Amino acid sequence: MMVAIGVSPGTWLRSGPYVPDQRQRLYVSRLDVPRDAIGGGIDVAGAWRLRSTNHHFSGYSALLAMGDGTLLAMTDHRRQMRFTAPDAAHRSVSFDFFARPGAGNERVIDLESVTRDPVSGYLWGAYERTNHIERYDADRTIAQAWPRAMRSWPDNRGPEAMVRLADGRFVVLSEGSPHWFAADLPGLVFAGDPVDGVEPKSFRFRPPEDFVPVDMAQLPDGRVLILLRALRWGLPPTFEGKLIVADPGTIRPGERWAWRDVAHLAAPLPMDNYEGLAVEPGEEGKLVLWLISDDNHSKFQRTLLLKLLWRPNEKARELPRAPS
Repeated sequence: MMVAIGVSPGTWLRSGPYVPDQRQRLYVSRLDVPRDAIGGGIDVAGAWRLRSTNHHFSGYSALLAMGDGTLLAMTDHRRQMRFTAPDAAHRSVSFDFFARPGAGNERVIDLESVTRDPVSGYLWGAYERTNHIERYDADRTIAQAWPRAMRSWPDNRGPEAMVRLADGRFVVLSEGSPHWFAADLPGLVFAGDPVDGVEPKSFRFRPPEDFVPVDMAQLPDGRVLILLRALRWGLPPTFEGKLIVADPGTIRPGERWAWRDVAHLAAPLPMDNYEGLAVEPGEEGKLVLWLISDDNHSKFQRTLLLKLLWRPNEKARELPRAPS
């Protein structure tokens, strides 16, 4: 039997062992987009398609501005791309595992959101399917927590958006509701680090119809910018996005969190599944908004990066009551 297998035709057609592509190369293609493609006080400063043959590339669901001129994009399998902006004077990129697989962690996937404490350097990640939160120190040592309040959240539509606020609180939004046909989505606010066992308080969040939250980032004035996404079924399916702003100071247990519409993301913008949002200070009082899309490891989708410039005005600070 062993001899027969050794000389069978299939043996001669078998490829060699898989060799991961570890080349640290990122290919950037600038896309032609009108500066006023969004409107509403937001300018498009740049749009690019990103490609790489590196085996860590693809599937980015979270994005952070690291404060040193680099962006950190994370995949749902704990892989990272740390890179300088395509319009920077000097470009660099580094692909690697973010947190290396260890005992009991090999099957932890579906990382959907990452947030950061710039003082301690700690990062936190929120995971769907397992509905848990991880904390990573500078050495990427992992500490984990499974908040009881998240246990009933849908397995594949759980903690999609999370932000650590400057005052040490954490806000987490679910992509789906544990209740059928519910218009409100569950949200949690933790008074401190969820990994330390802090019990959260629950609130409700109602996004515009057909939209769900996919990422959040805090603004310098304390408010939170929330990225929303909608899937439009068709051949092929298409995506739309929204940016809304909300004040974490208005969160009340059991009540609906108020928000205000900022921008609608659609054509003529290059559109795909934007899931990562990062905010950093810009020039002349403007904010730089970075958005990255998750291509879901599909040949029919793209990894896109947007650079938007936004100057929030005084009117934008006036939040309406929560939608009824």
